[in-house]
Amino acid sequence: QDFNHLRASCLSQGLLFEDATFPAHVSSIGPKLLPEDKLHQIRWRRPTELQRNPYLIVDGVSRFDIMQGEIGDCWMLAALGSLTLQKDFLENVLPRDQGFQDDYAGIFHFRFWQCGDWVEVVIDDRLPFLNGRYLSVHPRTSNEFWPSLLEKAYAKLRGSYQNLHGGYLSDALVDFTGGAQVQFSLKDPPPDLEEILKAAVKSRCLMGCSTSGQLRRNIELRNGIVQGHAYTVTGAVKIPYKNGWKHIIRIWNPWGHGEWKGPWSDNSPQWDHVEPTCKEELLRNKDDGEFWMSCENFQEQFSWLYVCNSTP
Repeated sequence: QDFNHLRASCLSQGLLFEDATFPAHVSSIGPKLLPEDKLHQIRWRRPTELQRNPYLIVDGVSRFDIMQGEIGDCWMLAALGSLTLQKDFLENVLPRDQGFQDDYAGIFHFRFWQCGDWVEVVIDDRLPFLNGRYLSVHPRTSNEFWPSLLEKAYAKLRGSYQNLHGGYLSDALVDFTGGAQVQFSLKDPPPDLEEILKAAVKSRCLMGCSTSGQLRRNIELRNGIVQGHAYTVTGAVKIPYKNGWKHIIRIWNPWGHGEWKGPWSDNSPQWDHVEPTCKEELLRNKDDGEFWMSCENFQEQFSWLYVCNSTP
């Protein structure tokens, strides 16, 4: 599908695009994502029906724009959270020649890497709702729609929303970058894990991590960590602490809330021993799903680390 040709055609006829190849129909959701009675309660809404002034992007693209919906696609959203930190990669996936202000015709396009090539995916902007709530990822800012539309394009690429329900973070990292990814088992970590993390941050790699949970998916432990869940690694630093140094790692939960409650979490006493300027620079004390933890706790709580960049 040629985005420019289709958009021009819709604009000339005064129509909003309706994508026959990924229709506003149960077939695009998938037969097993929801019980049958709920599948037939799904309603499709365009952002222009939901908001008076919808935007594709408000104040730049950030991981904090994303809040996971009913679909279990944390693996894809954790990769997307990492993508927002690397603007060079982001511009491949999210073309800026579109929006709700100029030449709006209900049509959007995104690009993903598949089998050695960038593939363009065209969609219409009708989004699935169940009982008035987003079935898909929903924006933290009510009139910003890039996360929901990008997720829809990825669902189309994969065949249905159901096919996003469970997957591999490593696959999504490659689909968003065309890069090479490597994974490290945290149950048997490399001895220089702290150095690997610091080097990966410095060389602007995309990073994610996951907890084990074959039997118990999406169970939140008392310490705030969710089992069978994917997260984004958003930073790793070495800071002066008491009379020495401490390696700490910053992690973000695609739910957009739900954080680690142990050492180095938002309100933990460890921060009282950090210089005020350093603390101010590093700590965002908000329930936004992002938190710090020590390298030791990271290895205890997570099972895999994924690192991806354009070259190995």
